[in-house]
Amino acid sequence: MANSFDLIVVGSGPGGYVAAIRASQLGMNVGIVERESLGGICLNWGCIPTKALLKSAQVFEYLQHAESYGINVGEASADFDKMVQRSRGVAGDMSKGVSFLMKKNKITVINGSGKLVAANRVAVTDADGKTTEHTATNIILATGARSRQLPALPQDGKKIIGYREAMSLEKQPKSMVIVGAGAIGVEFAYFYNAIGTEVTLVEYMPRIVPVEDEEVSKDLTRNFKKQGIKVLANTSANKVDTSGDTCKVTLVDNKKGKETIIECDVVLSAVGQASNIENIGLEELGIKTDRNRVIVDDFYQTNVKGVYAIGDIVPGPALAHVASAEGIICVEKIAGHNPEPLDYNNIPGCTYCSPEIASVGYTEEKAKEAGYEVKVGKFPFTASGKAKAAGHKEGFVKVVFDAKYGEFLGAHMIGANVTEMIAEVVVARKLETTGHEIVKSVHPHPTMSEALMEAAAAAYGEVIHL
Repeated sequence: MANSFDLIVVGSGPGGYVAAIRASQLGMNVGIVERESLGGICLNWGCIPTKALLKSAQVFEYLQHAESYGINVGEASADFDKMVQRSRGVAGDMSKGVSFLMKKNKITVINGSGKLVAANRVAVTDADGKTTEHTATNIILATGARSRQLPALPQDGKKIIGYREAMSLEKQPKSMVIVGAGAIGVEFAYFYNAIGTEVTLVEYMPRIVPVEDEEVSKDLTRNFKKQGIKVLANTSANKVDTSGDTCKVTLVDNKKGKETIIECDVVLSAVGQASNIENIGLEELGIKTDRNRVIVDDFYQTNVKGVYAIGDIVPGPALAHVASAEGIICVEKIAGHNPEPLDYNNIPGCTYCSPEIASVGYTEEKAKEAGYEVKVGKFPFTASGKAKAAGHKEGFVKVVFDAKYGEFLGAHMIGANVTEMIAEVVVARKLETTGHEIVKSVHPHPTMSEALMEAAAAAYGEVIHL
């Protein structure tokens, strides 16, 4: 049955469903197209279920070290199946939550694969192959991304896997090689190592988490090696032989050219994402793309009037909170409001391995490259009373300020729960807060967050507890 809407959103991930809800709040009649599960990859196979797995690993580690907290328990063992079941249950609950929000906001859910057939028309093909067409004044494409495949790592879903399979394996592998040490790679490296899998982490770039501050990268490398993870940076995975019972991974040292072969049960390819822009009607409508991304203006309109794109299919960080922000800005512009364009230099990034990583703004290196004279402050959690009491002394907070005006250029954190601390910096930068204002803002004691104040004080030679 065809329907007519003010807005159709294709894709129900954190960009799509948020855009749909905001549009409904603004009085629009909204339809949303989803071919799989409401909530998209983030809720079902990404952000949320991975955090459930990581929490299981963290609880297991606590049990293993309970004695250091003055608690005697029996020997703990990891039940991989139950960890996976819990993760899938959390994802299922979240998807049901999005379904409730669709009903609450009177949004029509159209199940199937959507494709543009005109600037105001979407064809939706359901699981049975039946196609219906729906019209809308405006259309937002929010089709997300999938695991990127490399020729040397052809994913078969069993021996060479992507992140989806890594969350739902039938049994825990004894050994695993993870290729790619960005957020996805290091999170799974921590999880599998924590529950007893022998993990080798391979990164093509000179260091792991290469987008982060260099000191953060070095600290994570040190912590991972201490945990028993084998870290191989500046290394290429050139070939995987899956013909036998195990995987034989050919690794090449990028500097020396030396070749080695590592055997493992499973290879996880975590080398990034590919945008889902195929077969959604872009070519037919002449919508411009560049490097697998849809080209849009500051308010996410494509070169075709009335057709918009947000999230992982447009330039910018492929992050859930970015997609949500883009969706809200896009819809408010459609509704005739005057939203501010998104400041992509004030987007927080979070990685949920242990220790956690959180950052926003310029690194010290990038700030200098941009021509700033900088003041840098650093405060280690070894000097934090709360961190010591919690048994999490690893990591630090590093802040970067403009020496001339005190502008808060960036912050880089590694340690327990730092992903909960970074929002303070995002707000501070949005409000154009200076370094001195951070120093003079009273932070509660004892907390992990006071390390931010101490780091700012260190930048100005006023640090007390270091």
